[in-house]
Amino acid sequence: MTTMIKICGLTTPETLDAALDGGADFVGAVVFAKSPRHLAPEAAATLFERARGRAAIVAVTVDPDDALLEQIARTLRPDFIQLHGAETVGRAQAVRTLTGAGVIKALPIRQADDFAAADEWDRHADHLMFDAKPPEGSVLPGGVGHRFDWTLLADRAFRRPWFLAGGLNPDNVAEALRITGAPMVDVSSGVESAPGVKDAGRIAAFIEAVRRW
Repeated sequence: MTTMIKICGLTTPETLDAALDGGADFVGAVVFAKSPRHLAPEAAATLFERARGRAAIVAVTVDPDDALLEQIARTLRPDFIQLHGAETVGRAQAVRTLTGAGVIKALPIRQADDFAAADEWDRHADHLMFDAKPPEGSVLPGGVGHRFDWTLLADRAFRRPWFLAGGLNPDNVAEALRITGAPMVDVSSGVESAPGVKDAGRIAAFIEAVRRW
């Protein structure tokens, strides 16, 4: 089965085109002001219109309020809303109703116990995303280049295809896939030349490494 690829935190036409031309299945716009990859909904809508029909568009959010969600739904019109904060299952259902988009729920992982939340979320999200738990004091819930122990995912099964995220890059994604068997991968900082600055060459190399796998 072909591994599906999400390139997240895209901010320029050149790097979005690199993801699309490489065949990425999902492209992500981060709508979170504290992130170096942040785009306002209107700016994201202008940029990501070129992706419509070529890849699923994902709006990455952190505990978004209704006003922001309505703005995202009206302007960007994403296929999925990614919830990367402390959202509850009930809130996710409200997000789905409010936006009409699917839901990707990111769960922070550091140790085996952190997978407990997946039991509940697995029934309510279109896709789960397992990301490395950020270091203490971080203002960002993801995209910090950290990875968790991939062997924690070995032999785990979930209802729907799920994403592996956190610390992936062109050099280690094949190893990550070998260990976890992840059906989907998500990358952000691992294809950057500096925080928030995507590199078209690294995007192409990441996609090629996954496709070779």
